[in-house]
Amino acid sequence: MNLKGATVWFTGLPASGKSTVAREVYQRLYDRGCAVELLDGAEVRESLSRGLSFSRADREENVRRIGYVAKLLSRNGVIAICAAVSPYQSSREEVRRNTTNFVEVHVDCPVPIAEQRDVEGMYAAARRGEIEEFTGVNAPYEAPVNPEVYVDSSKESVDQGAWKVMRTLEMLGVVPAEAAGERDTQEDEIRRRLASLGYI
Repeated sequence: MNLKGATVWFTGLPASGKSTVAREVYQRLYDRGCAVELLDGAEVRESLSRGLSFSRADREENVRRIGYVAKLLSRNGVIAICAAVSPYQSSREEVRRNTTNFVEVHVDCPVPIAEQRDVEGMYAAARRGEIEEFTGVNAPYEAPVNPEVYVDSSKESVDQGAWKVMRTLEMLGVVPAEAAGERDTQEDEIRRRLASLGYI
């Protein structure tokens, strides 16, 4: 059971692994009996944001819509897990201002590795000019400056990334802490990051 609602916002390049890590965090929270919902950017575009293009204005509107749902969930004690490219810092900061206990998770991945993982061939299509304003090819990605959690998915496994997110949520008092494991190095990294941000 969670102690309070929160918005856990996963951002990163297309095919960086953010949705995979987000789903793993969702499952771990669900298995603990937490009130949790998953808002995946690709799925949201098929429902809540159908009809929006990939222009900057429409990307910002998509983030705004996801953020609004997260706001409703988190203020009512639910942990909202959101996974969206959300390439613009200003859009993410707007969601941070408007939601309860915003935790930003940057799932970082170099473009060449993300492109290798891209089973849908979106990067290749963008390079051929078939997709306009594709983040990482012909549209910018503004990486978070000070995210609460940093995951390098080119070096860290899904398990490692999910553990870092869960441990951060425990340290922030969003969920009760479980017994400590044997990840002293990562524990120190998380503590340093949260201390630098003024949480502890």
